[in-house]
Amino acid sequence: MTHPTIIWVPCDSAARSVGADAVAETLAVEAAERGVSLEIRRNGSRGLFWLEPLIEVDIAGQRIGYGPVDVSDIPALFEAGFLTGKPHDRHVGPVEEIDFLARQTRITFRRCGLISPLDTNDYESHGGWAGLKRAAILPPATIVEEVTRSGLRGRGGAGFPAGIKWKTVLGEQRTPKYICCNADEGDSGSYADRMLMEGDPFTLIEGMAIAGLATGAEHGFIYLRSEYPDAIATMNTAIARARTAGYLGPDILGSGKAFDITLRRGAGAYICGEESAMLDSLEGKRGEVRAKPPIPAFSGLFGQPTVVNNVLTLATVPMILSEDPGPEGYAALGEGRSAGTQPFQLAGNVRRGGLVEAPFGLTLRQLVEDFGGGSLTGRPLRAVQAGGPLGAYIPVSQFDTPMTYEALAEIGAMLGHGGLTLFDDNVDMAEMAQFAFEFCAEESCGKCTPCRVGAVRGAETMAKIRSGDSVEDNLVLIEDLAEVMVDGSLCAMGGLTPMPVRSAIAHFPEDFSADGGKN
Repeated sequence: MTHPTIIWVPCDSAARSVGADAVAETLAVEAAERGVSLEIRRNGSRGLFWLEPLIEVDIAGQRIGYGPVDVSDIPALFEAGFLTGKPHDRHVGPVEEIDFLARQTRITFRRCGLISPLDTNDYESHGGWAGLKRAAILPPATIVEEVTRSGLRGRGGAGFPAGIKWKTVLGEQRTPKYICCNADEGDSGSYADRMLMEGDPFTLIEGMAIAGLATGAEHGFIYLRSEYPDAIATMNTAIARARTAGYLGPDILGSGKAFDITLRRGAGAYICGEESAMLDSLEGKRGEVRAKPPIPAFSGLFGQPTVVNNVLTLATVPMILSEDPGPEGYAALGEGRSAGTQPFQLAGNVRRGGLVEAPFGLTLRQLVEDFGGGSLTGRPLRAVQAGGPLGAYIPVSQFDTPMTYEALAEIGAMLGHGGLTLFDDNVDMAEMAQFAFEFCAEESCGKCTPCRVGAVRGAETMAKIRSGDSVEDNLVLIEDLAEVMVDGSLCAMGGLTPMPVRSAIAHFPEDFSADGGKN
């Protein structure tokens, strides 16, 4: 009996946005018309977005890629013999050998693009559930100790050591305790959370369950932004299937320990990416930043001890507990206190946009030039904004900076969620500085005056600078305002808004000249 040829077509929303569903349907129709036996499977994206839709033909266990594939390409692909890996204009060779992918070190994203996202058996056959199975028989303190030893830091932006946060919650005697996953990925140029939830959702579920076993929490919440409908649907289905299979519920894997997950849909507020505003929203309140202390580990959701971690932080835990690479192996990756790998996301004016998971320490230049291939327009790059809309603009002169928490801090920048947005030499940095204030004014929760009022006054003052009105005096005013926002804001929304403004002024003063810069 001849087995059907397996073709993988991404179900990731980025791939679907450029026609992946139509490609899958047309492949099936064309195969039926030609009497060819095909099995079309849907996978997550590999993160090579310039090749999407990237289809993969399984030939003797090796996946041969073709992309980007349009519906109009499909008849010619059949004629060329793509089912046996034959050449075609869209042929990119063995997917694992594509340079962009081959040079990565995938830990968190090791399964993304390889498996059917909602198949629990496929997940298990690729190493899934191994970490949870170990955690189910380990003392909670041992789990926490292994996470601490790995050096894993929060991937949501602050970079706080995950093990310390977990140890704090474990040490609290009050119950119930909660695990809250912050999946409100709102930074421009960031999409790693979405990719993982759509392409490998069980990894997040497994990580949250391990966190529950480690801290004594019996319930977790995923706060997922409403702008990700595909991720919401995938995660809800994955939670139900994990529960049915015994990986969630009142008796995880027969351990007698309970943990379950509820998904909550955000309502589109950027500020709810801040942990305390997210907790308010989960409680049914308007999302507003809370004054600290107390921190969520002591008084979080409903005033109870709570672990708040980002998607990528929790999704990395299963590999640490599974001993592949294990805590020591993970800690050996990276550089100094920036241990492990970071999923960097290339976006904006970039030739090869996509996800690059690599150990901390490679340079910004390696990311944007070697992986990204420079600008899409072909013009010289002028700046990269790292860490979302509140991150600094890094000029070309600083592109050799290692991508670590510490090295970026030394140049007045931050890693944030790992998003990198590229700009060529046509960008007006005064316009971008004004946008930073406008963004803050739009997204501020309004609780504290420095953020609520400062952002509005900043946008007005920057508009005057751009028009050439009393430029020097207004630049002094901007610096005074920035100082107030940094020192007086309750959270990073107001406290970090001056970072892109100050970096733009410092590195690109010519755009803030008395003649109105590029205006």
